[in-house]
Amino acid sequence: MGNPVSLKCRECGKEHPPTKLNICDDCFGPLDVTYDFGKITLRRGSFDWRPRNIWRYSELLPVVDRRHVVDLQVGFTPLLQAANLGRELGLRHLYVKNDTVNPTFSFKDRPAEVAVSKAVEFGDSVVCAVSTGNLAGAVAAHAARAGLSSYILTPSDTEAAKIAQILAYGAKVFAVDGTYDDANRLAIQASDELGWNVVNVTSRPYYVEGSKTIAFELCEQFGWTPPDNVVIPTASGALLRAISVGFEQFLELGLIDRKPRIFGAQAEGCSPIAKAFREGRTEVKPIEKPATIAKSIAIGDPGDGKYVLKVVRGSDGGVESATDEEILSGIFDLARTEGVFTEPAGAVVVAVARKLARSGKISPDESTVCCVTGNGLKTNELVLASKGVAKPIAIGPNMDALKRALPQEVNVIA
Repeated sequence: MGNPVSLKCRECGKEHPPTKLNICDDCFGPLDVTYDFGKITLRRGSFDWRPRNIWRYSELLPVVDRRHVVDLQVGFTPLLQAANLGRELGLRHLYVKNDTVNPTFSFKDRPAEVAVSKAVEFGDSVVCAVSTGNLAGAVAAHAARAGLSSYILTPSDTEAAKIAQILAYGAKVFAVDGTYDDANRLAIQASDELGWNVVNVTSRPYYVEGSKTIAFELCEQFGWTPPDNVVIPTASGALLRAISVGFEQFLELGLIDRKPRIFGAQAEGCSPIAKAFREGRTEVKPIEKPATIAKSIAIGDPGDGKYVLKVVRGSDGGVESATDEEILSGIFDLARTEGVFTEPAGAVVVAVARKLARSGKISPDESTVCCVTGNGLKTNELVLASKGVAKPIAIGPNMDALKRALPQEVNVIA
């Protein structure tokens, strides 16, 4: 298993013991888990007979004792060659990393599995999450598996399907009258005053470690030659930065010889990082009231925003945004061409990949991965309400009724 050495401040560099700590006690900067790479011996063949889940990379995850792992078989999700969608986008080597098939149907199972496992290791009996829905479902599921109680803070406009999923796992849900950022401020207070382990606040350094396994899997799935470009939906920025760290760690271990270009994808109605990138700034100005159908990435004050800017510029990548109309088209384009049904947060990468291809920022002959992060069934009311979707045709249970309906059906499809 892993052997975290310290929690290192991203700002001042001070190292702290690997305890339940989320900010530097000197400068209040964010903390990252460090490992002793001199004691980690991994070769490409090391993974041949390991389980096909995130724990195949156990040396690079912060859980020390295997008995504390809360295992829902998360990760090693499919990498699909998206030739049909690629032809429409003008990209000859387009791939989809399909994280919609994780146990609770989003990539958030990755950080949740690590965070709840670490909570077990810390001896916690309660875990909490502040979430727009996907992380909440993942934490609630893992808490149920571990026999822990779970509390969820979520904006009151979170999609009904996500709320239903969270409640089914037995979590107690608090619907906060406000934005994600309002709920997040409340979660920080709850962590301080009530002693709750809010996994994406209290134990955030451990939580973010789960997401980097996407990079590890891509390296394996591409035969140890990473793709040229990776397009990642971006809210707080934690996912994008974690994926970048994953590539850096495999590079340091000598498992790969280069890193890909990294691109962030935001919704236009909540795109503070994309705006900062376009304007050449190093700091991100928060947005007070996000307005987008992509609710799961509607974070107006992204905690890792400035680090995203550093990552994408360092990789010769960028951050682009897409309108709600473009995101909705991305949902239908991906489903229609590749049979993958995603929520808006996953579709934003399709819309942004189209823009990057048209602008020439991504070459048609380069390999490009779209990270599709959440299942469309979580936001099905959005699709059903769309004007672009044909409605079911009511018929009687006989062939005459079917035949009478066929011309209309053909017209609808045409």
